[in-house]
Amino acid sequence: MIKLTVMYPNTPDVKFDKKYYTNQHSQLLTKLLGNAIVSSDINFGISGATPEVPAPYVVISNLTFETLELFQQSFGAHAEQILADLKNFTNVQPQVQINEVF
Repeated sequence: MIKLTVMYPNTPDVKFDKKYYTNQHSQLLTKLLGNAIVSSDINFGISGATPEVPAPYVVISNLTFETLELFQQSFGAHAEQILADLKNFTNVQPQVQINEVF
């Protein structure tokens, strides 16, 4: 299994539209990637290691795929459209990591 983790840094000037992200962007991913997605989750940061420390990321999202090839085929075919949607919900550049899940 392959997990795509996308992390949006919690910078001092971050803008992030949670409603757009959960209602429109997530639906765009489902529409474009379809059955290639095995599972997904969205995690909205509330704090760091202790309650008084800000969360290092405003959002961390995960998309799980059966194989790296399925991820590359499905995401690669639609990367331009997916990335173009970022400006509709955030002003920060996400950090991306591809993980192998056991």
